[in-house]
Amino acid sequence: MSTSRPGAPEDQIVDSTPDHPADRTTDQTNEQTAQQPADRAAATRRPHDDAPDTAALFRRLADLPDGPERDSARDELVTAWLPMAHRIAGRFRDRGESIEDLRQVAALGLVKAIDRFDPDRGAFESYAVPTITGEVKRHFRDRMWALRVPRRVQELRNKVRVARRELTQNPGSPEPSVAAVAAHTGLTEDEVNTGMEALDSFSTLSLDAEMSTGADGYSLADTLGAADSSYDVVVDRESAKEGLRRLPERERAILYMRFFEDMTQSRIADRLGISQMHVSRLISRSCARVRDEVLAERAGRRGKGPGAAAS
Repeated sequence: MSTSRPGAPEDQIVDSTPDHPADRTTDQTNEQTAQQPADRAAATRRPHDDAPDTAALFRRLADLPDGPERDSARDELVTAWLPMAHRIAGRFRDRGESIEDLRQVAALGLVKAIDRFDPDRGAFESYAVPTITGEVKRHFRDRMWALRVPRRVQELRNKVRVARRELTQNPGSPEPSVAAVAAHTGLTEDEVNTGMEALDSFSTLSLDAEMSTGADGYSLADTLGAADSSYDVVVDRESAKEGLRRLPERERAILYMRFFEDMTQSRIADRLGISQMHVSRLISRSCARVRDEVLAERAGRRGKGPGAAAS
């Protein structure tokens, strides 16, 4: 359908007929068909929910002098990007630190990122993510990880942590067993146990820490064994055996009466028909001889290295 304004020339006639696909040229149809997927893709490509568009605010912040207006713009940026900082903090949960403390550390990293960011050098998110992540990792390194575990154990710990998180994604999911974690990760059950033990290896525990909350509570120190001097006695006795066997028979008899029958030197002297002074000298000489032989033997063992043994 065509309409014309009164008095208008024929070349100014306006076609008001609605556009119909059959009336389009082939090029127009192809162009519109190709544009539709791009439009749909553009509609579905959205920035991350916690990555707001604050480029203009950052440029404004960079131009503002110190003062209330600048502080207000800075606070506005912190509020806008705080959800992203909390998301990064959530990556480090279940590592021996509360999520509230982790969020505070991440917020501190966010403030540092905002203060140091140059809007002329790219997107803020690209700068903020490593800055906040580094701040949280530094927190663990400086304040939490008092124990440094081997790299292999760290790898097992990370695999077990990820597996437990994946196995408990659905609400109401029970805590996965060692066998379930092993099947999920391809690790052995011993490796899973090692990784699970390492999950709590972030800080030392005081020997005075209470291990029980009951009336009969006890500390960690109470569970540790004390050094037993009896072991030293056994070692010394076994070391002295050969030296005692090499002593003359009378000196062995004197030592036996003195240390096993608990006889005094005077009684030993009366039994053997010698003076008490002579008994004292024999005991001292015999003990010194055995002691010197034991020490010489130990020194010889220490001096024998792999090279000496090979020669």
